[in-house]
Amino acid sequence: MTTKAPRIKRSALAEAVFERLAAANPAPKGELESVNPFTLLVAVVLSAQATDAGVNKATKPLFAVADTPEKMAALGEDRLAERIKTIGLYRSKARHVIALSKALIERYGGEVPRDREALEALPGVGRKTANVVLNTAFGESTLAVDTHVFRVANRLGIAPGKTPREVEDELMKVVPERFMRHAHHWLILHGRYVCKARKPACGVCVLRDICPYEPKTAAE
Repeated sequence: MTTKAPRIKRSALAEAVFERLAAANPAPKGELESVNPFTLLVAVVLSAQATDAGVNKATKPLFAVADTPEKMAALGEDRLAERIKTIGLYRSKARHVIALSKALIERYGGEVPRDREALEALPGVGRKTANVVLNTAFGESTLAVDTHVFRVANRLGIAPGKTPREVEDELMKVVPERFMRHAHHWLILHGRYVCKARKPACGVCVLRDICPYEPKTAAE
């Protein structure tokens, strides 16, 4: 038997949520491996519809030989595709990575721009990817809404929305500034390991008593 969580104002609920997530994991980190802003950008592009673990397995040897736009462009589409063929949609992703590498060289001297509009203009880069790079590589207060963040934000009721952009906009309104730097990492990790899609582990969740999601799974 479960008890319903008390109704709490959304801003107060968001503050309580991040207080607890921060206490449980003070320094959360994304699980994609990278060595600089460029390799982070590439890893995020490759992670679409793929697991972080699967991407890391392919990128570790890749980044050992191609950790700059110049080296990646020199590798070429065919050789890159061969190196990432264990990742879903690898041919189109190889095409995007080579194209964005060339664009970085031509437009920004091989540097990853610290600008959303510039990032989103790169081949294969959308808003979510830009947000991850701005947050993780440059420390910007941005929120990347993937499937985990979308699910958790809606289940908790802190940022209800029908699209990732709606959820992002609502999160930007309610997440306290002191938690913005790591907010999307906390939500991603919580969704990946606790608030799972099919069977959330409510019994071990630090948010169980304030979460309005029903039905919760059994406590054990």
